[in-house]
Amino acid sequence: MPLPQVVAVADSSPASRAGLMPGDEIRSMNGQVPRDVIEYQLMADEPLVELEVIRGQFELTATVEKPAGEPLGIEISSALFDQVRTCDNHCEFCFIYQLPKGMRKSLYLKDDDYRLSFLYGNFTTLTRFTEADLERVIDQRLSPLYVSIHATDPVVRARMLRNRRGATSLRWLRALLDAGIEIHGQVVVCPGVNDGPVLEDTLAGILDEYPELTTAAVVPLGISRFSREEAMRPHTRPEAEAVLETVTWFQELFRRSLGRRLVYAADEYYLLAGRDFPPPDHYDGFCQHENGIGMARRFELEFSGSKESGKVGRGGFFQWVEGAPAEGYRAPRTDGAMPVALGRAGRPVTILTGCYGELVLRPLLERAGYGSVEVLPVRNDFFGGNIAVSGLMTGSDLSRVLAELPEDRRYLLPDLCLSKGVFLDGLSLSQLPRPVEVVASDGASLRRALRGTR
Repeated sequence: MPLPQVVAVADSSPASRAGLMPGDEIRSMNGQVPRDVIEYQLMADEPLVELEVIRGQFELTATVEKPAGEPLGIEISSALFDQVRTCDNHCEFCFIYQLPKGMRKSLYLKDDDYRLSFLYGNFTTLTRFTEADLERVIDQRLSPLYVSIHATDPVVRARMLRNRRGATSLRWLRALLDAGIEIHGQVVVCPGVNDGPVLEDTLAGILDEYPELTTAAVVPLGISRFSREEAMRPHTRPEAEAVLETVTWFQELFRRSLGRRLVYAADEYYLLAGRDFPPPDHYDGFCQHENGIGMARRFELEFSGSKESGKVGRGGFFQWVEGAPAEGYRAPRTDGAMPVALGRAGRPVTILTGCYGELVLRPLLERAGYGSVEVLPVRNDFFGGNIAVSGLMTGSDLSRVLAELPEDRRYLLPDLCLSKGVFLDGLSLSQLPRPVEVVASDGASLRRALRGTR
């Protein structure tokens, strides 16, 4: 088991006063070996923390005395110190199987680790969940968790996961709910597989068996040109309309039965069906905002400066845990050294976005009086298929578009397509043929970037 490594020590922190340094490896804390940043945090909260560390060839002991709960002041190299619990399902709709070769190794890692669900909001199928995991979740109140349901029919679920344990692993969902753990569910709908009567059966099964779920998101299958699964295909418009009708019907049933809607359809379904998004209060707090539920309405509220926008996001442990590294889609979008083209007031503005982003932004800007702002959709040739979200835009597609555009404009780019200044295809901002301004992916940030352009 690799040891957690200290990557940064805050000045004047308890860890700094105790002599800890970047590069130190933590061997134990108060005689125990932490398996992950969750256990690390529990141990670090103690008023007296004795650390055994390895520094090069030397083994050292550092004793930290501080008020209980005061941070040690160090950042750890990873969230998990033992091995990530990888996924042993073989879902035909899994997007990792649809990635081309040659991308960053981390993009090909399939995890099914409840700890990453707790820390970062990753979805887990619970097929590798155990009795010991259940005991730990309950004892340490690791809540909320995020569970991939897909189907409540055991046969259908096992077939979709291509794992016979998929037929029985939702028993852990029932046990977690019985223990009062907050759970958010997800159903990825694959046309011809778990839509239609199967989706109806799934939502009825949630009401019958898992009514304590906080939310359940119904999201469409994303399929790239690299998929080798013949049965997987994009939704047609009538199929998207049928999914919305099913979700709407069950929302009313849930509201009458439970006093809340519980199930929500992804924004993509409304775009595919050509329907207006529901009003903001329909989303009951935007609990699955980052899963594409209510993103458009939330963005509209932020852009207008409405106080109703409030705070959204998954919340939970990762927001305050000391030392937890920013990973996955929560990694910093830029590293602070990326080139931007700020301060170019007076020049016409072009917003670069995905094809779905255009459908949201163009009418919003026109209503707000920003008709002179160009919204340019960037077709996703890199992934192909039905991939049209802004978060999957790549450097190569942006380069293709920017190379044909004039230099005397401001080009705004949402930051959600970047991770530490790098696109999914490995290109960096500095490699684009035109300088761009990276704008945080919320409505308020876009409004600030557009000041003076009406």
